[in-house]
Amino acid sequence: MNLLFSNDRKGAYPDSWYRATAHLLERFEPLRGETRADVCIVGAGYTGLSAALHLAEAGVDVVLVEAHRVGFGASGRNGGQLGSGQRMDQGGLEALMGRDEAGKLWALAEDAKALVKDLIWLHGIDCDLKPGVAETGSTASEVRDLHAHATHLQDHYGYDQIELLDHEACHALCPSPDYVGGVVDWGAAHLHPLNFALGLARAAAAAGVRIYEQTHVHHIKESAEITVRTDRGRVVASQVILACNGYLGGLNRKVAARVMPINNFIAATEPLGDDAALVLTKDVAVADSKFVVNYFRLSADKRLLFGGGESYGYRFPGDIAGLVRKPMARVFPHLRDVKIDYAWGGTLAITMKRMPYLARLGPNILSASGYSGHGVGTATHAGQLMALALKGQADGFDTMARVPAPSFPGGAMIRSPLLMLAMSWYAMRDRLGI
Repeated sequence: MNLLFSNDRKGAYPDSWYRATAHLLERFEPLRGETRADVCIVGAGYTGLSAALHLAEAGVDVVLVEAHRVGFGASGRNGGQLGSGQRMDQGGLEALMGRDEAGKLWALAEDAKALVKDLIWLHGIDCDLKPGVAETGSTASEVRDLHAHATHLQDHYGYDQIELLDHEACHALCPSPDYVGGVVDWGAAHLHPLNFALGLARAAAAAGVRIYEQTHVHHIKESAEITVRTDRGRVVASQVILACNGYLGGLNRKVAARVMPINNFIAATEPLGDDAALVLTKDVAVADSKFVVNYFRLSADKRLLFGGGESYGYRFPGDIAGLVRKPMARVFPHLRDVKIDYAWGGTLAITMKRMPYLARLGPNILSASGYSGHGVGTATHAGQLMALALKGQADGFDTMARVPAPSFPGGAMIRSPLLMLAMSWYAMRDRLGI
């Protein structure tokens, strides 16, 4: 079964609040017959769109193919948080890679955040970019860890944009009985993720990228010139970039062994009006310290956009709203019976280390994926890093590619059941407060 077609109508965005408020583009035609390009990019999410835009601006002839619509996957469905740092925190990266490499990875993460903000400004992308992402803890030990990490970033990396929240300050920001403290990173931000993707697509097309939607790649033949075969045609290119993330399928076994798709879910309530202040008193996004993270923010029309719950099979659950309502009611008991107007799922991809997997798969194939829920900045930046690598400036790409990326145990057949067991254990620990 192919995740590209397991949960969505072909060529259609999901019925999400993002879709309802998107600045949609006219459809790009499917590829029919043969075409040639310097570079063929597979996948039109943040990674593929960014790579295409940066290559085209450098004078490279680019074809970008997408099985559905630009921004169709996780890029158009996620929580919209542009976080600081990498998905693994700096302490973990220092232990894994050493202080010097961890410092390079921190600098790249800061570049990623700046890149998103710059692209929004340079191309006039209307995507409701706002500063501020809070992290909250449900126990005193979680809050101590958050405060210690913020202090570490200030002392060792000179990052001074994080505000520490004690119980009173946290409750003043987010009046949830589940949280006892936290931090706010004012250098991080949040945005409308689908409109950001659509803005990148608009900029890429204006720069000369040939975008083909509803063009499903089913085989890649490697040689001096690579042939990318699609359902109704083919692209012959000197270089290929795989930017498929959770929708890679069987296009490359090396990536598939290290990057695993999982599903995550978001619900949008009815507009809360003045009661929005009982959720958040400032226009920031929030992510908590649970292993299976709850994340939320208010929309421009005062809805609660709440993400929670994961699944590890191909199919989405039948009642997404009911699935998300459970953690939402634990965080905000007063919203237990609130009307949910939209509920949708999306497929992202994780790695064993929860760090993105960037790799040279051959002399003329690059790949980036596995953003593990940290993709707004990292995926956009990965596209730029691959574009630079193809132009001979590979330092950033090579730094990311040095992060260890072990294969999931058991191969494709049993990795999902193993992950489900592990996630269920950690979810139980969250519920018990262990």
